[in-house]
Amino acid sequence: MSSDGIHTTTKKELVSRIADQTGQTKVVVKQILQAFLDEIVVELAQGNRLEFREFGVFEVKERRARRAQNPRTLEKVDVPAKRIVKFKVGREMRAKVCDEPAPKKRVEAKSSTKEVRPEPPPASKQPQRPTNNSPF
Repeated sequence: MSSDGIHTTTKKELVSRIADQTGQTKVVVKQILQAFLDEIVVELAQGNRLEFREFGVFEVKERRARRAQNPRTLEKVDVPAKRIVKFKVGREMRAKVCDEPAPKKRVEAKSSTKEVRPEPPPASKQPQRPTNNSPF
């Protein structure tokens, strides 16, 4: 455990847990997990987007070149353009990890007819005055 109380889980620990859950050997699980991770890297290197429903989305973004400042020396520095990997958290992970309720799924209307709602009455242009005579 690190000094701030957060445990770092290693690939070896994940392999061991998955092997226990699936009944596969650790060698087989490690090969599959490594192949999975390698394929993610290959796809991102090609500029592709990876979407794992309910888990999240990995995608490569271009960060443009910019002029920055070294905070110690206050010297202006040119930062070149570069590619970065972004990860957007999926619905299920957000609900479990971020303590946020999962957003409701959109439900498409079954009929093709539009629902007609009555228009609300026009608002009065004069402000409403309080009914009691309290100065507050």
